Amino acid sequence: MTLNIDYDKVFQKIEFIKGNLAKLNQLKKIELEDFLNDFRNTESCKYLLQTSIEAIIDICNHIIARNNLGKPSTHADAIRILVKNNIISQEIAAQLVKMVKFRNRIVHLYFEVDNLTLYDILQNNLSDFDKFIDEITGKLAQ
Repeated sequence: MTLNIDYDKVFQKIEFIKGNLAKLNQLKKIELEDFLNDFRNTESCKYLLQTSIEAIIDICNHIIARNNLGKPSTHADAIRILVKNNIISQEIAAQLVKMVKFRNRIVHLYFEVDNLTLYDILQNNLSDFDKFIDEITGKLAQ
């Protein structure tokens, strides 16, 4: 299946995510105590994660809209639509759904976001962004 997309728009968002990942990887190098003791670290981490996840959501919704794949009722539903249409794998979709839930916490329950969770995400989950980018760019190259 050849996807109908605005390549400039999608790749602009991918480059945005990559730029954010470079910054997040700088934050990843900070020791836990130093990370937690400086609000600039935690607040910038939240923003970079939130906007990176937003860019992923935008890419998913763009692909769905341009290819008439349906009308997602939630961000997680958009991810499921891409899986159903073999655009992304179930493996990365499971991680993306977790990302979307985390993004929702940042946006709506911001007072409940734990800084230790942020640090854990930095240390263990940044590769999920790369996996998404790899899968999407792989599909776009077909």
